[in-house]
Amino acid sequence: MAETYYLYTQGLSVGHHGVPLIQNIQLSLKKGEILTLIGPNGAGKTTILKSLIRQLEPLGGVVYLDGKEMNGISPKELSKKLSVVLTDRVRPELMTCEDVVATGRYPYTGRFGVLSEGDRQKVQEAMKLVHIQELSDRDFLHTSDGQKQRVMLARAICQEPDIIVLDEPTSFLDIKYKLEFLSILQQMSRTRNLSVIMSLHELDLAGRISDQIACVKGDRIDRFGTPEEIFSDGYMQKLYQMTTGSYDERTGNLELEAVKGIPKVFVLSGNGSGTALYRRLQREGVPFVAGVLWENDLDYPSAKALAAEVVSVKAFSRVDQRTLKRAKELMDTCEKVICTLDPGQTGEFYQEFKELLAYAKEKLCTR
Repeated sequence: MAETYYLYTQGLSVGHHGVPLIQNIQLSLKKGEILTLIGPNGAGKTTILKSLIRQLEPLGGVVYLDGKEMNGISPKELSKKLSVVLTDRVRPELMTCEDVVATGRYPYTGRFGVLSEGDRQKVQEAMKLVHIQELSDRDFLHTSDGQKQRVMLARAICQEPDIIVLDEPTSFLDIKYKLEFLSILQQMSRTRNLSVIMSLHELDLAGRISDQIACVKGDRIDRFGTPEEIFSDGYMQKLYQMTTGSYDERTGNLELEAVKGIPKVFVLSGNGSGTALYRRLQREGVPFVAGVLWENDLDYPSAKALAAEVVSVKAFSRVDQRTLKRAKELMDTCEKVICTLDPGQTGEFYQEFKELLAYAKEKLCTR
């Protein structure tokens, strides 16, 4: 296994003050892979990460890094192999952002920490990579949480590690920088063979970027595998013990709870045209029906989660007369019909759509 995996654990047990929290942790990570820990708040993801990096003493088991027991690796050697970005807030006094990034080079400097010209070039390259050149002379303590997070990533990159460990690295970033941050990690895993272990709350991002996912539940790693293996069979609802709303594992679609009651609106929709309206009706507390939708339509996941009923057919199937009849029955019970479809984009469905639209014109039909 040492030849196959860059980092792996055997029988790892972690916890606090001698009390086990998670036991028999079996993780494995190859060079260039991204491993993400997911699970509910308080499940122990941060405890696992801190135990892996020796910030917490494991209660049992062994962590191997590059074929060696991590306990046998000197701090200086470890600092060249592994860098860390945790959620703990560092508070360096009177240091610019560039100064903070430059501390990533200390494993390579002499006793007095004097940076060479090559070290300074590495600092600039790391800052450029995460787009923080404009923060170079800014006091680190006078930056936003999101900016601090990017500075700490630059510091970790500047360290030139083989593996980087991150705890909730996107927590303080807006959507632009979330995507940039994770894209940088993905690019470095591909081009520099960097291995990454991190925890994430954003399931959609975890499913997109990870090569392997470990699901922390109770006192164990409940599942370990590829995103395709993890995001299946309604497992996310069980992992997070969801009691309201829904999460579609195929699309990463997260929806609030559907409005209960007798439907008041029939939404004639499809091709992704209806989702925004479904959500508006849910916000306004209006129960509705949606259709006719193919089960592979862009609107289908949200309709299934939010509508009182979805009139649907199997993917690529023709809309049969029984389905049309059911749609008309539901239109009869609703106060109005709202059409979000563009007649010019309905394809083979156009004849059935025209029939439903003509039927709906007997109602108060709005476009």
